[in-house]
Amino acid sequence: QVQLVESGGGLVQPGGYLRLSCPASGNILHIYTMAWYRQAPGKERELVATITSGGSSNYSDSVKGRFTISRDNAKNTMYLQMNMLKPEDTTVYYCNANVQTWRLRGDYWGQGTQVTVSS
Repeated sequence: QVQLVESGGGLVQPGGYLRLSCPASGNILHIYTMAWYRQAPGKERELVATITSGGSSNYSDSVKGRFTISRDNAKNTMYLQMNMLKPEDTTVYYCNANVQTWRLRGDYWGQGTQVTVSS
């Protein structure tokens, strides 16, 4: 079994910053692509950014230039540095990882962390 636990969310003023973390634990042999998603109430889950095990990253147009995704493979941890936050960034953020365990390869999700951007 694999567990992902997001942290770092909270309340911040517009223009501020937050850094989300997502450590993965369990019977992990290898973590392939990791990603951050977000989902507002009543809306579909939106892909925010992805990063491969080799460090290649991609971003949605809505966060490009403001957010930076990174990972520490030695710690099985992914991060999302969010700068110049806007009220429309307010929602729950989820981490996702494609993981190879001893038994199988599959996608795993964290429980989410709330980010609120408000003055």
